[in-house]
Parts: sequence; structure tokens; C-alpha cells
Amino acid sequence: MSFIQTVLLGAIAGFTIYLGLPFGRISGMSEKTRSFLSMTSAGILLFLFFDIFGQIAEPIEAALGEKAYGPFALFLAILGIGFGVSLLGLILFDRTFIRQRPEAAVAPSPRRLALMIATGIGLHNFSEGLAIGQSAGSGQLALAAVLIIGFGLHNATEGFGIVGPLVGKEKPSWKFLGLAGLIGGGPTFLGTMVGYYLQSPAMSILFLSLAAGALVYILGELFNINRGPNTKLAAGWGVFAGFLFGYLTDLVLKIAGA
Repeated sequence: MSFIQTVLLGAIAGFTIYLGLPFGRISGMSEKTRSFLSMTSAGILLFLFFDIFGQIAEPIEAALGEKAYGPFALFLAILGIGFGVSLLGLILFDRTFIRQRPEAAVAPSPRRLALMIATGIGLHNFSEGLAIGQSAGSGQLALAAVLIIGFGLHNATEGFGIVGPLVGKEKPSWKFLGLAGLIGGGPTFLGTMVGYYLQSPAMSILFLSLAAGALVYILGELFNINRGPNTKLAAGWGVFAGFLFGYLTDLVLKIAGA
């Protein structure tokens, strides 16, 4: 598979995220329904968090099993630095530049939260793009094709995860949805280009750990704004549905042997 073909297919896999974004324009629903849909995003992100650490563990455990203590220590250091910089950096940025504004003193706006989710998903999708590019670049064409199809399906669900906080609260413009999709799906395209020529487990761990730290922060915000006593049950069902939905779409990859 040529570089151009790989990049074009990687772009398709990344920008299927736009299939789920139009759900953000749904309006006119009850508070419980809104909370359910918003926390469905949290369920999808929660699954992504566990999935990310599963991917991070593979090269670290492989290095330990081979008694390659140098790479093992390096991978652990990258994991700690990436996770810490992402999580603590977002907290400090929020405290310094956002919470000082009176309108943001209690909770983040749905639009800001949606863009934060898109950023966390984008970091994760860069690593997915790396996997596509590395597979194609090393001649594993069957695996690359499976990854493109599987990640494309998975990214479609992530589009809904981005707009979950907006559903029933704000009706985003098409311009806003276009920006959110670019932030969340564009990194798959970029990762494919980098991965085609660069085989780097360390880079993959870095971006996955950055994504994990961002997702922890975003999950905290989602739970914070959906903890009302009248919506707890609906929110719980939303988390359950989102997690199950994320797992079932990821299962497509596992069944296909990716």
C-alpha cells in the first residue's frame, strides 16, 4: 500500500467521527434524558481509558518479559510524564485561565467541555493513526485494512461522545461541529502519516498517556455536572450504555483479529 493510499484511508477512518456529531443539534428533551445522553459520553470515555491502558501495557510488559530493562524504564517514564503533564496541566490551565471568569466558576460550559473531550479523543486517535501507518509501512496490509475499518467504526461512536454534553443544552452550529470533528478526527490522519515512516512504541505510549490523563480530567467534569439527585439513575444508565457501546464497537476489531 503506497503512502498516498494509506494517508487517504487513514483520513477516512479519522473523519468518520463526523457521523456522530450531528446528534449534538438535538433539542427539546427532559433533564433526565439530557443527563442520560451526556453520561453516555462518559461511558464511552471510560471505556477508552481502560482500552488505552491495555494498549500501553503491551510494549511495557513485552520489554519486561524480554528483560530489556532499559526500554522498560524508558516506557514507564514516558507513561508517568505523559499522564502527569496531561492531567495536572489541564487542572492548572483550568484554574489559572478558566475558573477566574465569573461565568465559569461553577462548571465548564457544554461547548468548552465538548472541545476538551474532542482534544482527549484526538490524542487517542493520533495513536490509532500511528498503528494504521505502522502496519501499512511495514507491509502488513491485511492488518492495516482491518484497522482502518475498525477504527473508522469506532470513531463514529466517538463523535457522539464529543457532543454528549451539548445534547439538550445548547444547539451547536455546523461550524462548531466542524471544528470539534477536526480536533477529534484530524489526529488520526496525522498519525497515519507519521506512523508510515516512523516505527516508535515510545511515541505511541506518549500520546496514549497524554490521552489517558486528559480523559481522567474530562470524566471528572462530566460526573460533576451530572450529579443532581434527580438524574443520578439516568446518569448511571448512561454510563453503562456508553461503556457497553464502546466495548461492542471495539469488539469488531478483536473479532477481525486486529
